Amino acid sequence: MHKKLDNHKSNGNNTNGFLPKITGIIYSDVKRSYFPTDSQYLTEKNALHDAQGISNYLNKLGIKTILYPGNSLLAQKLRRDKPEVVLNLVGSVKGNEYLASSIPGILELLEIPYTGASILGESLSYNKFLVKKLLEQNGVPVPDYQLFNTSVDPLNSTLRYPLISKLNEIHGSVEITQDSVSENEKHLRRRLKYLIKTYQQPVLVEEFIVGREITAILLEGLNKKVYLAEKIIKRDMKEKYLFASFEHQWLDHRKNSITYRKHTDSILKEYVKRAFEITDMFDYGKFDIRLDSSGRYYFLDSNSNPFLGSKEMESALGSILDLYGISFIQVLKRLLMNTVRDAAGKKLLPITGTM
Repeated sequence: MHKKLDNHKSNGNNTNGFLPKITGIIYSDVKRSYFPTDSQYLTEKNALHDAQGISNYLNKLGIKTILYPGNSLLAQKLRRDKPEVVLNLVGSVKGNEYLASSIPGILELLEIPYTGASILGESLSYNKFLVKKLLEQNGVPVPDYQLFNTSVDPLNSTLRYPLISKLNEIHGSVEITQDSVSENEKHLRRRLKYLIKTYQQPVLVEEFIVGREITAILLEGLNKKVYLAEKIIKRDMKEKYLFASFEHQWLDHRKNSITYRKHTDSILKEYVKRAFEITDMFDYGKFDIRLDSSGRYYFLDSNSNPFLGSKEMESALGSILDLYGISFIQVLKRLLMNTVRDAAGKKLLPITGTM
């Protein structure tokens, strides 16, 4: 199965669609020893709990679920159980996010239909520099940026402070703190040295864009539908720069410091659709965008297979779609129906199942 062969999927809102009887859910196999820092571990430690939460929603639809950790035994277990469809929730393998692309590879080999991005889309998602290049080359606006492989690489003279440093291969806002923003080269070099030494990977440095923060969710069906929301961030008086930091998103004392309100812009929606295609995403995707005081958009980050969960599970996807009156049950039905139809068209599945 290669999901690129047929990207023309039916609309999941069609009530004549069928749902699978048995669905597998693959989640990240998480151990503290896999991760270099507590911060990165924190972003994944609830992987099993989140998978169980989604399982409960599927059970309400009359779908039997089987949960699989994304480890070396995965292929063996999938071959044994033969689930009709799989929800791929894996964000890392052995603590390495770039290895998440190995999961769709296994599913392709076993010819098991799955939700989310294919091998290429998942691989791209974990190289922020390449994504920036692809977006820039295709007319999607991004901040000026530079990739650093060492902390002493020459700094591009066109970059203007303040600059923000991001791990090139890790999502989840890991190490995105107030200390990520540099106002001079001395601080930038110190920050680069720490990040590269700790995480053993390149660092993407880009101009910090002051402005409003927009999140875009794209759901794919017969038509691609984009849902936009502005992040409302509760500011701590100690914070000089306002953005959705690691603390805002993961630390208990900052819970509920981010809320959302609808944002409307047809131009931005077209940018999002273009970015979705360029980065080879499937089914759903998430983009973080800045809107500056002059009304210009800048794409900051893209996530294939972003955290799939309900509003109650504190998922950005679930919270934003809730603003538009779309329940998490509806999202799951749409994803599964589309995947079943797509697989049936390739004769990987008979169209049977439960309504």
